[in-house]
Amino acid sequence: MEDLLHGYVGAYTRSPQWLKTWIGGVYSRLPVRLRYGAGYAAFDAETRLRDPEVIAQLADEKLKATLTWAAQTVPAYAHLKALVREPGSARRWLVEFPLLEKSTLKADEASQLSRAVPRARRLLTHTGGSTSIPMRLHLEKHVSRSKDFAYNRAFDRIAGIGSDDLVLALRGRTVPGAERHDGPVWMFDPIKRYVHLSSDHLEAEHMPRYMQALRHWKPRFVHAYPSALYPIARWLDAHPDPSITAPVRSVQLFSENVYDYQVALIRKVFDCPVLLEYGHSERAVKAVSLPDDPRYHFWPLYGHVELIALDANRPCAPGELGEIVATGFDNRVLPLIRYRTGDLAVRSARAPSLPGVDFVAERIEGRVQEFLVCNDRRLVSITTIGAAHFHELAASERMQFVQERPGHAILKVQTRAPLSAAARASLEHGIREKTQGGLSVDVVETDTIARTVSGKERLLVQQLDISNFLGASLHEAA
Repeated sequence: MEDLLHGYVGAYTRSPQWLKTWIGGVYSRLPVRLRYGAGYAAFDAETRLRDPEVIAQLADEKLKATLTWAAQTVPAYAHLKALVREPGSARRWLVEFPLLEKSTLKADEASQLSRAVPRARRLLTHTGGSTSIPMRLHLEKHVSRSKDFAYNRAFDRIAGIGSDDLVLALRGRTVPGAERHDGPVWMFDPIKRYVHLSSDHLEAEHMPRYMQALRHWKPRFVHAYPSALYPIARWLDAHPDPSITAPVRSVQLFSENVYDYQVALIRKVFDCPVLLEYGHSERAVKAVSLPDDPRYHFWPLYGHVELIALDANRPCAPGELGEIVATGFDNRVLPLIRYRTGDLAVRSARAPSLPGVDFVAERIEGRVQEFLVCNDRRLVSITTIGAAHFHELAASERMQFVQERPGHAILKVQTRAPLSAAARASLEHGIREKTQGGLSVDVVETDTIARTVSGKERLLVQQLDISNFLGASLHEAA
């Protein structure tokens, strides 16, 4: 049902709180199998495996099945059909597959889609997030999202979250009415038992409203973007309130590069473990840290991970910085083979703390927190803007925000086909709505978008001095 109802999430979010409480309450009582699909139970079972030999064997079987399926049914890999008929390990086959660039996937999507899966099994989604290359992706209905739910639930178990626990969520969700000075900065979703706080009003003048909501709900767990939780932690550090912080048992941080000084303050204020998650919309790789181990442990049955050296197509040695290259499992529609994520990591030389895991990263780099300044001096994270996943940008090559004055930005779009007037208007309206009237944009089409000297792409060129605005402490040094 989740896949069937996903298109109505926006309408559900915008509905009055009494309606969300009623509809969400009824839906949350439906059996898990009905909500998440028949495949959920199998994925949930694999997250509970602890025998390293069983996990290693199953991971090899999954990799072999993925490569065989791709070679036999995906046009881009047709030349490798003979390879997957040869005896040998799946990892030996894997090195013969080419690295997959995002630009290649965008330029020739049809060659990457399996011809053996009917269109009815495709689940179209889009990603913007913190990357400057917007993508449209195809997941497998009743499989891809069921798998993600299972692994997210496994991470919650690691954090100690039970099915009846209340979770504070600060993950870019727009809260209707939060733009009013006397409006709510929260909304309650009984489906996941989330108390969503607005991520767009995190300046000092709004903090009393946030504190009032936290005192009322007393959440025991937190799911958040680091950039959204950090201002609240700073406020609570300066204005201690044990009625808010004492009930919290763990904090989980998602979607952004997180800095040591942020983790240190959050851990100090809430006096609990701070866990980190790494994943992406492509659903080819996922990693989590543990309460007593801050390193990233990559789930071996979610996807296969390689760390490729920056100077050549070779595996990195422990301690060496390289790019995360992922081969995703369980998506027969669009098997991502040796997919270059653009994210950087340092492989750990120490043994993992999670049974069956064979790839652990000391740290992950490449997801930079960046902010746009609204007309009322609010700072809005690029991740919050990217969470909208604007489908009008799916065909563009790259995008980049440029800001020179508060409340206004230029959105550069590099595209082969011109954007229609309707698409431009929709983008401008969508960003204005996402920031609750705080930011207007002019959409400008361009032939090229410059990279940095080191060759990296920048989603935001911020010409304003963020230190002049409220919330400036987000950019303080460690």
